[in-house]
Amino acid sequence: MPGHVAVLANPSSGRGRGADAADAALERLASLGVEVRRYAGDSAAESLRLAREAIAEGPRALVVVGGDGTLSSVLDAVVGSGVPIALVPAGTGNDLARALGLPFEAAAAGSGHGGGRGEAAAEAAALVVDGRPLAIDVGEIESASGTARFLTVAALGFDAHVSERTNRLRWPRGRMRYYLALLVELARLRPMAFELRIGDGASASARTMPGTLVAIGNTRSYGGGMPMCPGADPSDGLFDVTHVGPLGRAKLVRLFPLLLQGRHLARDEVTSLRAAELEVEAPGLLVYADGERVGEGRARFRVVPGALTMLVPRDAASVRDAAAVDEGAGS
Repeated sequence: MPGHVAVLANPSSGRGRGADAADAALERLASLGVEVRRYAGDSAAESLRLAREAIAEGPRALVVVGGDGTLSSVLDAVVGSGVPIALVPAGTGNDLARALGLPFEAAAAGSGHGGGRGEAAAEAAALVVDGRPLAIDVGEIESASGTARFLTVAALGFDAHVSERTNRLRWPRGRMRYYLALLVELARLRPMAFELRIGDGASASARTMPGTLVAIGNTRSYGGGMPMCPGADPSDGLFDVTHVGPLGRAKLVRLFPLLLQGRHLARDEVTSLRAAELEVEAPGLLVYADGERVGEGRARFRVVPGALTMLVPRDAASVRDAAAVDEGAGS
């Protein structure tokens, strides 16, 4: 195929796995005879600048090596560009890869897709040659912090506060810092007075829904495979919204195993709905999406249907099939 392929890598993704994944991807592309132009950015701002530079040079595809946050950070450059994206997953969560059936190497040893170290990255990069295009939706969030785009799940309430606490802590390091933040926020657990307005204009409906958290899903999972919105399909033009009602500490802890298995929707405390647009308001509201803080205060969410073209395996019959395969692999 004529034209070059741009490769944008975040070497620090996945606690350093990004550099190895980029090397494996470049090696596979070279073996396929693909002309490559390489870009590397260590920060979200630098990655966005480089993505705009790469898109301006008219590649036939853009390979993004990194996690969900890396791809999310360059959405302003790639949405509407017409350039298809091949994601080489190298993050800690890789929830978009799970949703699309992309090869990835899971952070935990002995699990994941696509074989050993480097093999999955090489397979994902090869999708620029043998993959098929799939138009997926992009979520937009408007809040006092401005407008942000996201691809996986927006978290509001308890889990957003856990993420905020994790980012504030300087000790301990790694996953233990998250566990400490979880314990601190459990001790501070209070119901939030969520106000939800579903839809837009005169047909919108307002609901007062106090609760523990709200998750707005473009994909089914976040946090490395937790299926908070198990029915979400990133190509159907709708969000799946999961609302968890007020819970005490002990009850919330008991709910976690069901969350990990995607069985929480059967609980009386959990409500699920679907919407293309909604607004959420609550005192002290924080919004995290694709693992990053993106908003605060009243937030409005809307789906931009088919805004991003991804290259996915040809044998992935549908997004729902890919999710089912991932769920089976993790059981």
